[in-house]
Amino acid sequence: MWRDPGIPTDSFYQVRPECTDVPKTKFKIKAGKTLSVRKWQAAFSPEGYLDIGRTLSRIHRGGVHPTIRGEVWEFLLGCFDSKSTSAEREEIRQSRRAQYAVLKEECRQLFPIVGSGRYITAPTITEDGVPIQDPLVLLEANPDKGPVSLPQENGNSETFKSASGNSSDVDALNCVNTGTTHSSAIAKEEDKQVIQWKLTLHQIGLDVVRTDRTLVFYEKQENLSKLWDILAVYAWFDKDVGYCQGMSDLCSPMIILLDDEADAFWCFEHLMRKLRGNFRCTETSVGVETQLCNLASITQVIDPKLHQHLETLGGGDYLFAFRMLMVLFRREFSFGDSLYLWEMMWALEYDPDLFSLYEDPESVNEKVDGSKGKAKSIRQYGKYERENLTLGAKSAEAQLPISVFLVASVLKDKSAKLLTEARGLDDVVKLCSFSRYSPLSLSLSLSLSLQILNDITGNLDARKACTGAMKLHKKYLKKAKKT
Repeated sequence: MWRDPGIPTDSFYQVRPECTDVPKTKFKIKAGKTLSVRKWQAAFSPEGYLDIGRTLSRIHRGGVHPTIRGEVWEFLLGCFDSKSTSAEREEIRQSRRAQYAVLKEECRQLFPIVGSGRYITAPTITEDGVPIQDPLVLLEANPDKGPVSLPQENGNSETFKSASGNSSDVDALNCVNTGTTHSSAIAKEEDKQVIQWKLTLHQIGLDVVRTDRTLVFYEKQENLSKLWDILAVYAWFDKDVGYCQGMSDLCSPMIILLDDEADAFWCFEHLMRKLRGNFRCTETSVGVETQLCNLASITQVIDPKLHQHLETLGGGDYLFAFRMLMVLFRREFSFGDSLYLWEMMWALEYDPDLFSLYEDPESVNEKVDGSKGKAKSIRQYGKYERENLTLGAKSAEAQLPISVFLVASVLKDKSAKLLTEARGLDDVVKLCSFSRYSPLSLSLSLSLSLQILNDITGNLDARKACTGAMKLHKKYLKKAKKT
């Protein structure tokens, strides 16, 4: 029987020629399976209502064609309601664009580099609110004026000069540091929220220049600055969470898929609504620890021998899965395959009440417990969410994201090897090392644990991983129901 081999998608996300060790994308466009432009357009009624049930099924079977991925994601992430008209969505879009423009202008007033087409990688303020007179910042803020000479020993800020001898650069640096005119530029910042926000800006810049650097897309300065702008604005918009390392990996696909910066911002913001709990940090804990505990509980139920073995080896805290959950497998898959994985996950988890939950949470909360499946056709829910409904998942179990089961599925596949060959944590590291690079500053024990499962990088199949996660999810719900 003839089967369509599919069309490779690497050409949509071109890799720089010198980057020869980048994993090839396994995802291919397949006729009859991948959600095509024609099928996507046919899913809308003349008024603009989307047949979300048919769309979810198509995405689960074969992903989304790269040319429409951005607009499909806006529905999967709850930016728009499938039961809205084209006119209603356009009104919402224009309103959000205006809101983003206001947010960005607020940030620009505080820090003029925002929206300038540039970004910074050096700190501009101390924790006490004192502006840092840094020549690197001056050079980044005024790239056309040449290299900057260091200040003289007397510490006079007026000695900052560019190679052209222009001392007016001092004014520019001071204004960058405080977002004010020169007359008040060197004043100490007193607002703690502003200080905290400015403290993150250089870290955002450092992460931006490292994010997806193998892609031709990021050879352009304007794309780097766009990523920096969105993350800087988000850090100001969501002050409770701010910016954390890993967010740049989540935001990067949005600006590649959506041309309008405001649209990309809101798509990222809706993704963060799903994941922001992972980034909530205190002095003693990181938000993702809750999911790590859930992973431990799931593994204990579906594979108690493996769980006990990991505990014996000192890996019972499951810290090796930290990065997987924080950035949704971005580093375990090629760029294209990670996008394919994401859209399958979101299609499986899709809840038709998502838009209402975000825009009008009170109306959703008014629903009587147990009526969720009756309020809308069960067909409008993703397969993962349908199983939660039909198998009677308890509230705590229903809130578990599919990503936790994805990690559990990977562990399950490695179970036999870990049980028979690993006799200590060093053996686990040797047999299944996971990460060559940790994006976060973690303890030594976590750095060791992060090496688990390294051989899966670039070798996982997104569709098989989701299928395995669904099987474990069903098995877990049935076993949990009996207890």
